[in-house]
Amino acid sequence: MRPKIESTVPRLKVVGRNPLWARLTAIDFFGNSFQLAALAILCFFPFLIVLTAAAGRSTAEVITGWLGLDQPASRAVADLFTAVPPAGSFTVASALLLILGAMAVAGTLQHWYQRVFDVRSRGMRDSPAQLCWLAGLLGYGASQAGLGHVSGAFGGPVLQIFSGLALATLFWWWTMRILLGKGIGWRALLPSALATSVCWVGLGVFSSHFFSDQIVANRASYGPIGVVMVIMSWLVAVGVVVHLGSVLGRLYTEHRARPTDQRH
Repeated sequence: MRPKIESTVPRLKVVGRNPLWARLTAIDFFGNSFQLAALAILCFFPFLIVLTAAAGRSTAEVITGWLGLDQPASRAVADLFTAVPPAGSFTVASALLLILGAMAVAGTLQHWYQRVFDVRSRGMRDSPAQLCWLAGLLGYGASQAGLGHVSGAFGGPVLQIFSGLALATLFWWWTMRILLGKGIGWRALLPSALATSVCWVGLGVFSSHFFSDQIVANRASYGPIGVVMVIMSWLVAVGVVVHLGSVLGRLYTEHRARPTDQRH
């Protein structure tokens, strides 16, 4: 029998506060978002650099695609990356460390969702789901880039936004399901997937207009470290989007589950 969805966090005796803000602060969404940014720079990006080099792709191209940067900003990001050593130069230990570092990011995301949806961690048994999610993330990145080229060529910005929204919904819906396992059903996760995808696409639109200018300006003022500062700001925003989308969907599900006379 599928477990009943209950409160995301311990019942808070809070009067007069916005329930969304109360729920977000209870799970420390801002601190967690900074944690994600640090982990991504230290642990996930080295994994991404090696993997994209092995696949014959540019790491800078992948990152600029995620941020939706223009040409000047893309060149500034490309200057951060140098040639990666050939695959044969990596030892088994170094390759294992790269994978474990990337899994730390996946594990952090999994822990967030487990807190939001009250799903108990299974310890080491969660590792296969983390590896599966990493593979799905890389596939999503490749699909997003390909879809962006096709929709941009045939439909312009409007088609890009709607196709990106559909793809993001599928990805985040699958993300929650794979990381939470069988604890929460597909239907219960759909509102959170939709909310996350809307926030994700909104971040992409904002990023394409704001972060491009910031990267160019920071590069002129501070050099390469200024570019890294902007990328970290974007990663913090990603953490906020993940928390906001999942909590919004959870609150909606709880609201729908309450009897009609208790909603007013």
